[in-house]
Amino acid sequence: MAKVAPVNKSFCLQNICETNYKKIFYLLPNLMHIEVSAQGFANGKPALYVQILEQTAYTKTIQLSHYFENEAKHRVLEPAVKIRLYFDVCIAEVLRDYKRVEVSDAIVDISRSKDIMDYKWRLNYFLEKWLDHCLKTKYSFVVDEKVV
Repeated sequence: MAKVAPVNKSFCLQNICETNYKKIFYLLPNLMHIEVSAQGFANGKPALYVQILEQTAYTKTIQLSHYFENEAKHRVLEPAVKIRLYFDVCIAEVLRDYKRVEVSDAIVDISRSKDIMDYKWRLNYFLEKWLDHCLKTKYSFVVDEKVV
């Protein structure tokens, strides 16, 4: 897969985080009313699962993932993307996924700002493409026994 490397990564990262925020609310229009979790279903596709990890007045941290069954019939959550939504600035920022540690743990030397930007870019670019896929699939979400 070719890597996308924009010239002005900082500007593009801001735009992608704003776009992802909108896409999350298109996918989950009632996200503000989900208190614990919800599952999305689409014909012939793996279930999409959202779990609320943390809620404050100005942010909400969620985990968004597909449910898969492995060979042993155990449920596996992948890609288990941890996302923080910032309501005051309308952005969604990926904090980690199932393969990578959180940004704050990945790059401890803050003087390496290019590495931090590259790391954040890869995480948020992945989310953008995955959300596009999920939106095309047209999931319907169930929260507390209601379809939303």
